[in-house]
Amino acid sequence: MLKLIIPIVLITFISCNQSENSTKKNNKNNDEIRNTMTDYWNEFQNNNPEYINTPQPQSFFFCDNKKDADECAELVVRKIKQATSPSVWWFKKNNESFPKIGDIAIVTNWNGEPKAIIRTTKVEIVKFKDITPEYAYTEGEGDKSLEHWKKVHWDYYKNEMKEFHESPNEDMEILCEYFETIW
Repeated sequence: MLKLIIPIVLITFISCNQSENSTKKNNKNNDEIRNTMTDYWNEFQNNNPEYINTPQPQSFFFCDNKKDADECAELVVRKIKQATSPSVWWFKKNNESFPKIGDIAIVTNWNGEPKAIIRTTKVEIVKFKDITPEYAYTEGEGDKSLEHWKKVHWDYYKNEMKEFHESPNEDMEILCEYFETIW
Protein backbone atom coordinates (compact mmCIF):
# COMPACT_ATOMS: atom_id res chain seq x y z
CA MET A 1 0.00 0.00 0.00
CA LEU A 2 2.80 2.44 0.84
CA LYS A 3 4.40 1.87 -2.55
CA LEU A 4 1.20 3.02 -4.26
CA ILE A 5 0.85 6.18 -2.18
CA ILE A 6 4.34 7.51 -2.87
CA PRO A 7 3.99 7.55 -6.68
CA ILE A 8 0.57 9.17 -6.42
CA VAL A 9 1.88 11.89 -4.11
CA LEU A 10 4.84 12.49 -6.37
CA ILE A 11 2.64 12.77 -9.46
CA THR A 12 0.31 15.16 -7.68
CA PHE A 13 3.22 17.34 -6.57
CA ILE A 14 4.68 17.52 -10.08
CA SER A 15 1.26 18.26 -11.54
CA CYS A 16 0.61 21.10 -9.07
CA ASN A 17 4.05 22.54 -9.66
CA GLN A 18 3.49 22.62 -13.42
CA SER A 19 0.10 24.21 -12.91
CA GLU A 20 1.61 26.97 -10.75
CA ASN A 21 4.26 27.64 -13.41
CA SER A 22 1.56 27.79 -16.10
CA THR A 23 -0.46 30.25 -14.01
CA LYS A 24 2.58 32.47 -13.45
CA LYS A 25 3.34 32.37 -17.18
CA ASN A 26 -0.29 33.25 -18.06
CA ASN A 27 -0.31 36.10 -15.52
CA LYS A 28 2.93 37.42 -17.00
CA ASN A 29 1.43 37.22 -20.51
CA ASN A 30 -1.73 39.01 -19.33
CA ASP A 31 0.37 41.76 -17.72
CA GLU A 32 2.41 42.12 -20.90
CA ILE A 33 -0.75 42.35 -23.02
CA ARG A 34 -2.26 44.95 -20.67
CA ASN A 35 0.93 47.02 -20.82
CA THR A 36 1.09 46.69 -24.60
CA MET A 37 -2.58 47.71 -24.88
CA THR A 38 -2.01 50.77 -22.68
CA ASP A 39 1.09 51.76 -24.65
CA TYR A 40 -0.86 51.34 -27.91
CA TRP A 41 -3.74 53.48 -26.62
CA ASN A 42 -1.34 56.16 -25.31
CA GLU A 43 0.43 56.31 -28.68
CA PHE A 44 -2.94 56.71 -30.41
CA GLN A 45 -3.92 59.52 -28.02
CA ASN A 46 -0.58 61.28 -28.50
CA ASN A 47 -1.14 61.25 -32.26
CA ASN A 48 -4.85 62.12 -32.00
CA PRO A 49 -5.20 64.80 -29.31
CA GLU A 50 -9.00 64.95 -29.74
CA TYR A 51 -9.06 61.60 -27.88
CA ILE A 52 -6.75 62.67 -25.04
CA ASN A 53 -9.56 62.58 -22.43
CA THR A 54 -11.14 59.41 -23.80
CA PRO A 55 -10.69 56.40 -21.51
CA GLN A 56 -9.04 53.32 -22.97
CA PRO A 57 -11.81 51.38 -24.75
CA GLN A 58 -12.56 47.67 -24.75
CA SER A 59 -10.41 45.41 -26.86
CA PHE A 60 -11.43 42.25 -28.66
CA PHE A 61 -10.65 39.93 -31.55
CA PHE A 62 -13.03 38.71 -34.22
CA CYS A 63 -14.03 35.05 -34.69
CA ASP A 64 -13.54 32.00 -32.51
CA ASN A 65 -10.21 30.66 -33.76
CA LYS A 66 -6.66 31.93 -34.28
CA LYS A 67 -6.52 31.71 -38.09
CA ASP A 68 -9.71 33.70 -38.67
CA ALA A 69 -9.07 36.17 -35.82
CA ASP A 70 -5.61 37.00 -37.18
CA GLU A 71 -6.91 37.30 -40.76
CA CYS A 72 -9.75 39.58 -39.69
CA ALA A 73 -7.40 41.81 -37.70
CA GLU A 74 -5.22 42.16 -40.80
CA LEU A 75 -8.29 42.99 -42.92
CA VAL A 76 -9.19 45.74 -40.43
CA VAL A 77 -5.64 47.13 -40.56
CA ARG A 78 -5.85 47.19 -44.37
CA LYS A 79 -9.32 48.84 -44.13
CA ILE A 80 -10.94 46.01 -46.07
CA LYS A 81 -13.09 44.71 -43.22
CA GLN A 82 -15.49 47.52 -42.32
CA ALA A 83 -18.27 45.66 -40.52
CA THR A 84 -18.93 42.85 -38.10
CA SER A 85 -22.01 40.73 -37.42
CA PRO A 86 -22.58 39.41 -33.91
CA SER A 87 -25.96 37.86 -33.25
CA VAL A 88 -28.54 39.74 -31.21
CA TRP A 89 -28.87 36.40 -29.38
CA TRP A 90 -25.28 36.80 -28.08
CA PHE A 91 -25.96 40.28 -26.67
CA LYS A 92 -29.09 39.06 -24.90
CA LYS A 93 -27.45 35.87 -23.59
CA ASN A 94 -24.51 37.86 -22.20
CA ASN A 95 -26.59 40.81 -20.98
CA GLU A 96 -24.43 43.17 -23.06
CA SER A 97 -25.44 46.54 -24.52
CA PHE A 98 -25.53 47.02 -28.26
CA PRO A 99 -22.73 49.12 -29.74
CA LYS A 100 -23.57 52.73 -30.57
CA ILE A 101 -22.43 55.11 -33.27
CA GLY A 102 -19.17 56.69 -32.12
CA ASP A 103 -18.06 53.76 -29.95
CA ILE A 104 -14.34 53.05 -30.14
CA ALA A 105 -12.64 49.68 -29.71
CA ILE A 106 -9.16 48.21 -30.05
CA VAL A 107 -9.02 45.24 -32.42
CA THR A 108 -6.47 42.60 -31.49
CA ASN A 109 -5.18 39.43 -33.03
CA TRP A 110 -5.92 36.07 -31.39
CA ASN A 111 -3.02 36.57 -28.94
CA GLY A 112 -4.44 39.86 -27.69
CA GLU A 113 -1.88 42.09 -29.42
CA PRO A 114 -3.43 45.40 -30.53
CA LYS A 115 -3.62 45.83 -34.29
CA ALA A 116 -6.09 48.67 -34.98
CA ILE A 117 -8.57 51.08 -33.46
CA ILE A 118 -12.05 51.27 -34.92
CA ARG A 119 -15.00 53.64 -34.51
CA THR A 120 -18.60 52.49 -35.03
CA THR A 121 -20.31 54.43 -37.82
CA LYS A 122 -23.66 52.63 -38.16
CA VAL A 123 -25.62 49.93 -36.34
CA GLU A 124 -28.64 48.09 -37.67
CA ILE A 125 -30.45 44.89 -36.88
CA VAL A 126 -31.16 42.64 -39.85
CA LYS A 127 -32.57 39.13 -40.04
CA PHE A 128 -30.04 36.54 -41.18
CA LYS A 129 -32.10 35.83 -44.31
CA ASP A 130 -32.09 39.55 -45.22
CA ILE A 131 -28.33 40.15 -45.20
CA THR A 132 -27.42 41.68 -48.56
CA PRO A 133 -24.52 41.04 -50.92
CA GLU A 134 -23.45 44.66 -50.31
CA TYR A 135 -23.22 44.05 -46.59
CA ALA A 136 -21.25 40.82 -47.07
CA TYR A 137 -18.84 42.75 -49.28
CA THR A 138 -18.46 45.47 -46.63
CA GLU A 139 -17.63 42.87 -44.01
CA GLY A 140 -14.72 42.00 -46.30
CA GLU A 141 -14.02 38.38 -45.38
CA GLY A 142 -13.19 35.51 -47.72
CA ASP A 143 -14.24 36.26 -51.29
CA LYS A 144 -16.63 38.94 -49.93
CA SER A 145 -19.65 37.11 -51.39
CA LEU A 146 -23.01 36.65 -49.69
CA GLU A 147 -22.63 32.89 -50.08
CA HIS A 148 -19.33 32.94 -48.16
CA TRP A 149 -20.75 35.28 -45.52
CA LYS A 150 -23.78 33.05 -44.91
CA LYS A 151 -21.73 29.86 -44.61
CA VAL A 152 -19.06 31.15 -42.22
CA HIS A 153 -21.50 33.11 -40.08
CA TRP A 154 -24.00 30.25 -39.88
CA ASP A 155 -21.18 28.00 -38.67
CA TYR A 156 -20.08 30.65 -36.16
CA TYR A 157 -23.59 31.20 -34.75
CA LYS A 158 -24.17 27.45 -34.60
CA ASN A 159 -20.95 27.05 -32.61
CA GLU A 160 -21.73 29.88 -30.16
CA MET A 161 -25.24 28.54 -29.49
CA LYS A 162 -24.24 24.90 -29.18
CA GLU A 163 -23.48 24.92 -25.46
CA PHE A 164 -27.00 26.27 -24.79
CA HIS A 165 -28.60 23.59 -27.00
CA GLU A 166 -29.90 26.27 -29.35
CA SER A 167 -29.48 26.71 -33.10
CA PRO A 168 -29.43 29.58 -35.56
CA ASN A 169 -32.34 30.11 -37.92
CA GLU A 170 -33.04 32.22 -40.99
CA ASP A 171 -35.16 34.68 -38.97
CA MET A 172 -32.58 35.27 -36.24
CA GLU A 173 -31.53 38.88 -35.80
CA ILE A 174 -28.00 39.95 -36.61
CA LEU A 175 -26.47 43.16 -35.31
CA CYS A 176 -24.71 44.68 -38.31
CA GLU A 177 -22.07 47.03 -36.96
CA TYR A 178 -20.30 49.19 -39.52
CA PHE A 179 -17.02 50.79 -38.53
CA GLU A 180 -14.05 52.72 -39.81
CA THR A 181 -10.44 52.03 -38.96
CA ILE A 182 -9.08 55.20 -37.37
CA TRP A 183 -5.64 53.89 -36.32
